[in-house]
Amino acid sequence: MRRRDPLADPTELARRVYAYAAYRLGPGPDAEDVTSETFERALKYRNSYKSSQGTPVSWMLGIARRVIADRAAQASETPIAETVEVADGGELEQQSVTKLSLQSAMLQLTERDRELLALRYGADLTAAQIAEVLGQRTNAVEVALHRALQRLRGILDPQAADEVDLAV
Repeated sequence: MRRRDPLADPTELARRVYAYAAYRLGPGPDAEDVTSETFERALKYRNSYKSSQGTPVSWMLGIARRVIADRAAQASETPIAETVEVADGGELEQQSVTKLSLQSAMLQLTERDRELLALRYGADLTAAQIAEVLGQRTNAVEVALHRALQRLRGILDPQAADEVDLAV
């Protein structure tokens, strides 16, 4: 029986891995490095992939999570974006304030809440896909996501909470 190659669709995998890393670390060189290292590890261990244990996306995001954790352990700090991406257009000031508010609020969340939000809004995974990545039940992930969003909204001031787009 021929095994399915988990890296058969590298474009979609790269998009998801980079989006997740950028949500956790901020867009740019750090997220690019994590994406590269994730693919390097995936190539090294591609024969260990078993489709019965999950999709290629969940496998790759599991590797990306370990890469970020390894980098954080080496740097002895929590991985979170500390830089602000320059916004386009005339609303630069408002977009910058909104992004800074969101990043500040994210820093106040637990590591688990940040991880759930990064998987949901950074990697654009569904609750079922997140459950697969984390090895949990979908219902538990849905509840945890709901609570993480409630905590995030509670930290943000009411006006900022209405304006914040979690996909930034």
